[in-house]
Amino acid sequence: MAQHVITMIPGEGTGPEICEAVRMVIDASGVDIKWEYEDIGLDCLEKYGTLLPDKTIQSIAKNKVALKGPTTTPIGTGHKSANVTLRKVFDLYANVRPARLIPVLKRPWDKIDIINFRENTEDSYAAIEHMVSDEVAQCLKVITWPGSYRIADFAFKWAKANGRKKVYCVHKANIMKMTDGLFLEAFRAAAKHYPEMEIGDVIVDNCCMQLVKNPDQFDCLVLPNLYGDILTDLCAGLVGGLGFAPGANIGDNCAIFEAVHGSAPKYAGLKKVNPSAVLISGIMMLRWLGEKAAADRIEKAMFAVLDERKHVTYDVGGTAKTDEYAQAIVDKMHAMA
Repeated sequence: MAQHVITMIPGEGTGPEICEAVRMVIDASGVDIKWEYEDIGLDCLEKYGTLLPDKTIQSIAKNKVALKGPTTTPIGTGHKSANVTLRKVFDLYANVRPARLIPVLKRPWDKIDIINFRENTEDSYAAIEHMVSDEVAQCLKVITWPGSYRIADFAFKWAKANGRKKVYCVHKANIMKMTDGLFLEAFRAAAKHYPEMEIGDVIVDNCCMQLVKNPDQFDCLVLPNLYGDILTDLCAGLVGGLGFAPGANIGDNCAIFEAVHGSAPKYAGLKKVNPSAVLISGIMMLRWLGEKAAADRIEKAMFAVLDERKHVTYDVGGTAKTDEYAQAIVDKMHAMA
C-alpha cells in the first residue's frame, strides 16, 4: 500500500482539537499517511508577518493534497482572508460542498443529497474593492467565460463520474444580465457536451425558497462564488447544521479539503465542538486519493455512533467531548472489522 503524504493545517480556534480528533479516526482506518503539519491564520502574523506563510504554501505545492481546519477571517479592514489567498495561489476554482441528509438526524425531509459546485476564484470574492470617496465603497463583480465554463465542466464531469442525473445553474441573470448572463451562457455551452444529463437553471432567490420547501428536487447545483457561499450554508442548515457540512477546494494541480464552518474561538480548548464536518471532508479526501474502502469504513462507523446517541456532541443532543466522539468512531470501526 502506497503512503500518502498530506499537509495538515489545524487552523485556529477549535481547529487544532478538531483536526487531532479527525487524524485519530483516519489513522485508525488503516490508510498509510504521513502528516506534515503547517500553520495558517492570525496566529502566524507575529511569527511570520503574514496569515499564510511560505512554508505552508510550499508544503501544499509539494504534496498536492491538504486537510485544513477552520481559520478566523478578519472582519472589516485589515488583512485579507487566508482562505481566499489559498484559492488564488493554487487556482482552486472548484469548491465542492455536498449536502447530504444523515439518516439518524431527525429532519422534516426524507432525503437530501445535493452537491453544490461553487466557482471559487471570481465574482465579488475577487476582492477588487476601493473607496470612491469617504462615504462610498465600490466592489467589482468579475465573471469571465473561462472561469464560468470550467466550473460548469467540472460539475458535469463530477456528476457523470458519480452517477448523478441533474445539473442546474443558479444565477440572477434576470437582473445582472451581463455578469450572471455570461455565467449562464458558459454553463449552457458546457452542458452541450453532456447530452445524457438533465440540465436547467433557477434564479437564486427562487432557489432559496425551493431548497426550503422541497430540497430533494435538486441533485447538482452550479453557482457563482457569492451565491454559492450563501446557499451552501443554507443547505448545511437543511441537513443538520454546519457541524455536518464538508467541503473541498479543487484545482487542476492540488486539492484542499476543509469544513464549511468557522473557527468558533469561544469554544477553543473546551473539546466541545462536533468534528464531523472536518471528518466528512477527510472522507472526501480519502475517496479523492482512491482509498474508498477506508472512507466507507469511517462513514459507516460514524453513522453507527450517531445512531446510538451515546457518545455524540452537544449539538446533536449529547455530552461527549470532541475526542470522545472520535474515539467512539474508532472503537466502532474496530468492532465492525
